Formats: sequence, structure tokens, C-alpha cells
Amino acid sequence: MAMPTQQSPLFRISLGPLLYYWPRATVLQFYASVADSPVDRVHLGEAVCTRRHELRHADWLEIAQMLREAGKQVVLSTPVLVESDSDIAVMRRVCGQDDYLVEANDLGAVRCMGGRPFVGGPHLNVYQGDTLAWLASLGAVGCTVPVEMDGRTMAALAAARPAGLDLEALVWGRMPLAFSARCFTARHHRLRKDACEFRCLDYPDGLVADTGEGQAFFTLNGIQTQSATCLDLCAEVSRMAEAGVGLMRVSAHSTGTFEAIAHLDGIRHGMPAAPSPVMPADAAPSNGYWTGKPGIRWIESEEATA
Repeated sequence: MAMPTQQSPLFRISLGPLLYYWPRATVLQFYASVADSPVDRVHLGEAVCTRRHELRHADWLEIAQMLREAGKQVVLSTPVLVESDSDIAVMRRVCGQDDYLVEANDLGAVRCMGGRPFVGGPHLNVYQGDTLAWLASLGAVGCTVPVEMDGRTMAALAAARPAGLDLEALVWGRMPLAFSARCFTARHHRLRKDACEFRCLDYPDGLVADTGEGQAFFTLNGIQTQSATCLDLCAEVSRMAEAGVGLMRVSAHSTGTFEAIAHLDGIRHGMPAAPSPVMPADAAPSNGYWTGKPGIRWIESEEATA
């Protein structure tokens, strides 16, 4: 008598790289909790600013080994904005190792991989199937779609992807929007970038900037600009998975991260798809990009399907 086979989950849960600057002890405790979570893939490494040095490359490798032993797939992420010798050194160190898959966050990292397998990060700005095919010819085995992609375009991209290439999408967390050679957190404190006093440590979820009318608009995170709102596409993950998006990414925040992961895990095991019950650091939810509206907006499901 044949034994019943276990049904594959609707999608896998991915945890993006830590984009903020946290004390070493906080980072270690966070990833110890990740090891016990239902996350399937974990991205590690410094993707924003190579001046951040609470953890070195060897420390990230130790965390990677711990997570691998816990059954997680580990991906090492390269810096997004590579502009200095130190940035290049970090990128080459990540790309040069063969123990873990690499998330290439710029084309320099793609070239540095030399045809070896990698996953494309969200900042490669992939919008068309031809671009996915080109990256696959260079070694890509997966790619994360840009945060501003609407649902129809995402479905079309999934349908056009090369066979065997995984698509990933950010579904919960503040959206990374832009990078600059200037450090906005240092500028806020009237400090130079190379003498920033590591003020990012004071903002575990970034520094929210308001408009003149008092509306939270951006989040400053060193050289990175993020949304002030929290992207929440948890209500859409079932249809995203049906369209061919296999990995749902959660961005690491000081609060709400594990609740969002548990919520997604419930959805993939039969719970009705619904918005996340929590947001990071009291951020308002947003999902406007999904429907082709301004990204800062929150579109109720009834309006989205109208």
C-alpha cells in the first residue's frame, strides 16, 4: 500500500538581509530566533554600508553555519552601492566563497561571480523576461523583483521566466527605494559620512522623515532611503504563488518580523490570506504599487479588485 506523500507548501518564506545597524549581541540573538522560525531561506551580510562593523565577514559565516545546521538555506548578500575600495573588497570576499549561494545586488557582483550560480537582488531592476533570460545565461538561478512592480507585471514576468529560475518578492517590510553616496543619517546629525559616529546604531528601524505637513514619508537608513510605510502584500501571496512567485520575502525589523513570518506560515498551511496583523515600529501599511497606484497608499482588497 502506497504511503501518502506530504503536500509541498504553496510557497517558501525568505528573510531578507538585515538592512539596519544593530549591536552585535542584538544581531546574534535575532538570528538565534530565526533558526527556530519557519523561515526557509535567510539572506545574510551587509548590503547597505560597509562602514558598519559590529559583525565582520567571519561572523556572518558563523551565523550562516548555525542557520544551515538548523535546516535553513543561506544566501550571502553583496553591498548594493559599490563605490570604494572597501566596498569592492567586501563584494569580492562574498563572491569569492563557494560555501553559500550569493545574492548579487549590482552588476559588478554578477561579473565577479564569473558564471557561478547566484540569485539576483531586487536592485538589479529586472522588469522583463529577456532580462531574466540574460541573467540566467550569466548564472542566475533566482531573482527578486523590484518593490514597485505591480501584480500584473509580476505575473507576466513569472510566466516568462526561464525554466528552473525562482522568483522572489518582498511582501512585508519597509521598501528600499534608493541609495546615495551621501549618508543621510550623518547629515541629519550634521556629521560627515566618514566621521558619522555610527549614528545608525541609534535607529534600529531607521529614522523616519516627515513632510512639511507632518506626514511620515521616507525612512533614512544611512545611505539608503526607504519608505516610511510598511509594504504588506500578505493578502496577495496565494495569487502570487499561483502565478509562479515561489519565495515571499520578509524584511528584518526590530519588531513585528517573527509575527509576519508566522502569519505567512499560517497562510501557506491553509489559513485564509489576509494582511499582516502587525507592522514594524508602528509604521502604517501600504500596498499601492501592487495595483499600479502610488506605493505609499493602502488599497483595501475590495478596491483593489474593483
